[in-house]
Amino acid sequence: MNLIRKEIHVKISEIYTEKAKISRTVFAIEVFPPKKNASADKVYAALEEIAGLKPDYISVTCGAGGSDSGGGNPTLEVSSFIKNSCGVEPMAHLTCVASTRQNVIDTLNALKQNNIGNVLALRGDINPEVTRENDFEYASDLTSFIRTSEEYRNFGITGACYPEGHVESETANADLKNLKKKVDSGCDTLITQLFFENTLFYSFMEKVRLIGIDIPVSAGIMPVTSKKQIERMVSMCGASLPAKFTKMLARYENRPEALRDAGIAYATEQIVDLISNGVEGIHLYAMNSAYIARKVLENVGKLL
Repeated sequence: MNLIRKEIHVKISEIYTEKAKISRTVFAIEVFPPKKNASADKVYAALEEIAGLKPDYISVTCGAGGSDSGGGNPTLEVSSFIKNSCGVEPMAHLTCVASTRQNVIDTLNALKQNNIGNVLALRGDINPEVTRENDFEYASDLTSFIRTSEEYRNFGITGACYPEGHVESETANADLKNLKKKVDSGCDTLITQLFFENTLFYSFMEKVRLIGIDIPVSAGIMPVTSKKQIERMVSMCGASLPAKFTKMLARYENRPEALRDAGIAYATEQIVDLISNGVEGIHLYAMNSAYIARKVLENVGKLL
């Protein structure tokens, strides 16, 4: 990328602060770099269209499903494109389970050089085919390293949280304790894993506030586009599927366009309810679909 403009980046937490002053909801869209065998031109065209919708920021994963697509640093490349070519603030996902301290330093330096100042600090999925390093065991370790470093402490740091508990946690209370530790290590904001029942989010938020977590939390919403997609995501994160959702899935699973539009309608209903109840942020898992992102914004844009 050669269109780098030396500008001061805006912290994600500052976006929340400004939106709160006018009682507005932060709206972000998550995208991922081109898959190994995908057309990069098509992906970048979709990313440019998504950036053109002017979300408050765009979250960039480490690859489809959160895995590295192999070769180079695709998260950095996409984040730089979004920031320096499209003019939208990116938040680069940064995993640590397979990274050494020097790997993390190199990545943070590269982000700084590309005028990117926000990261989502994650442990990352355990992959038996990838060597696990020992410098960072948990996301809280990564967060603490960034926040206490003279060189990197000015990064905006977001953490992940799980309304239904992390799949590896023994209990929901244990997961909440781990979340408090993560926040205390230096997170500015949080993003939830996807969920399909808003009451789960409201119950989670009550517990989060009761244990003293007072930073902004964005609700993760994914419009379903296929039965295979949702089965894969649920197997990874353990999200429950309410009866209303499964009925929709069963009715339209063999009609792709109908399921896509029904999924957008379901997500829209969730978002309207969340905004009406004062949610601080919406984090849309758009799966690189400009169509989905555009339709959702057409439905809820005036509420935002």
